[in-house]
Amino acid sequence: MMRFSEKLKRAMQELQLNQIQVCGLIGKSKGSVSQYLSGKQIPSEEVQSSIATALGLSANYFSKLDDEVKILPSADLRDNVIPRLEVEQAAKLLQMNHVTVRKGLQQGVFPWGYGIHTSENRWVYFINAKRFAEIEGIAI
Repeated sequence: MMRFSEKLKRAMQELQLNQIQVCGLIGKSKGSVSQYLSGKQIPSEEVQSSIATALGLSANYFSKLDDEVKILPSADLRDNVIPRLEVEQAAKLLQMNHVTVRKGLQQGVFPWGYGIHTSENRWVYFINAKRFAEIEGIAI
């Protein structure tokens, strides 16, 4: 059975997230994330659930059996679990062009979301509405 650290590494790999991006999304320090990744520290089930949700995964991602672990949940599941923003909404709130926001998500410059390259010309975007509001100081 995969340990928490292995599941977190796998999620980061498949979501193309680095440690800094994960810190921004989950609201934890680089030291904490390093401890999680090395397996030296395992967060409580409650914290594991909030980490999964912040990354756009199902809340029980870390407690699932290995063969049930799916990195990219369906949009319906995500929408029911995690309040999310569409790229156009975020761009409007930031008074930016939506293309700029997409590029930023692809390049990993925003701590509240990310872009996943799914095929040659296709990207899937995830913006965690709660983290967006906290970090940008914008009420949604």
